[in-house]
Amino acid sequence: QVQLVESGGDLVQPGGSLRLACEIQGTILDPDIYFMNWYRQAPGMEREWVAGIGWSGGPTNYRTSVKDRFTISADKAKSTVYLQMNNLKPEDTGVYYCKLVPHRGEDYWGKGTQVTVSS
Repeated sequence: QVQLVESGGDLVQPGGSLRLACEIQGTILDPDIYFMNWYRQAPGMEREWVAGIGWSGGPTNYRTSVKDRFTISADKAKSTVYLQMNNLKPEDTGVYYCKLVPHRGEDYWGKGTQVTVSS
């Protein structure tokens, strides 16, 4: 059983920063993890992909609107993936979810953490 636990969401003013964390809990081995992704969902909108990282040290990818502001990273020793978010904008508001993509089998989702960017 694999569980993803997100944390770090908060209310922040425009231009501020937050660091989200997603801890992988349960029985899954590092070689079985292919990719880790962050998604977000604003009220009334569909969930959208934000950033991704290869778990074995592969590439990082970002949606255009967050490139140069967000940084995804992974600490395999802590089984945790991070999303550093700088220069936050009101349009970054939403619930942020992480998703684990294994080499085989189903994907896993966390329950999300709320980010609100407002003055």
